[in-house]
Amino acid sequence: MNVSEDDLTPQQLRAALAASQQQVADMAAAQDEFLRAVSHDLRAPLRHVTSYGTLVREVLAGLPAEAGAAEDVREALGFLATMDQSARRMGLMLDGLLAIARATRAPLLPRPVPLAQALEQAQAQAQIHASSQAAACDPGGAATPVTWRVGADLPTLQADPALLQELLVQLLANAIKFSRGSAQPVVAVTAVTAVTAVTAVTAAGAGEVPAGHVAFTIEDNGAGFDPARAGQLFGVFQRLHRESEFEGVGAGLALCRTIARRHGGDVSASARPGAGCTVRVQWPAAAPDGPVQQF
Repeated sequence: MNVSEDDLTPQQLRAALAASQQQVADMAAAQDEFLRAVSHDLRAPLRHVTSYGTLVREVLAGLPAEAGAAEDVREALGFLATMDQSARRMGLMLDGLLAIARATRAPLLPRPVPLAQALEQAQAQAQIHASSQAAACDPGGAATPVTWRVGADLPTLQADPALLQELLVQLLANAIKFSRGSAQPVVAVTAVTAVTAVTAVTAAGAGEVPAGHVAFTIEDNGAGFDPARAGQLFGVFQRLHRESEFEGVGAGLALCRTIARRHGGDVSASARPGAGCTVRVQWPAAAPDGPVQQF
């Protein structure tokens, strides 16, 4: 027999509410424990791996030169380099997990945020982020300047400023990174606002924009990807390119989707190999008369 809320006594309703609240509290405590483990407990073994790897490298470098031993030392140093690279990569993966967990747990403080202002601030951060990543992979390489094409009259979003900024930096840094091989990297940002539910045709294709929402796109002319694998793109640690081609661990887009969905929006992407990528973000628009967050 199905029992509806109307059939429950006030006392039973209070008990059910208390049980639900306890369940939520237990889940929050479990998430806090996970954050603590990722931010502290899992990092300690990694620090030992990288620290002792450095010590072993110094010991090997100080060994007296003996006939036949030089080749063994070179081989051991190669093993140590692989170990160190893997440990650092695991550290980046932990950073990615931590960022996603924090974005899930952080208090959401939405307010009207002009997309143009948020974008301007994110551009500078994204370029610094992308340049530092590129320099780590190719210390002698010089980054090609990016041409930005930003649409006029970008709308105001209803967003938590810090989380929106994190999403924009991730998406713009990705666009810069994957355009690195282009003779002239170009990143374009456009937006459509739906007063009533509309079907917007953007570079990412046609898609319905619910009333009161914005669809903004970030398009690059970079490496693109196989559209048949688009479903994997937003999974944690999913990569559509080899590590030797582009740095990263595959956590950034999963973070972006987490942030967008917390705001009642979503993120999707379309691309063709060698023809660039377009990321489409659906996001709630701000009320016309709301107070605006200034950057």
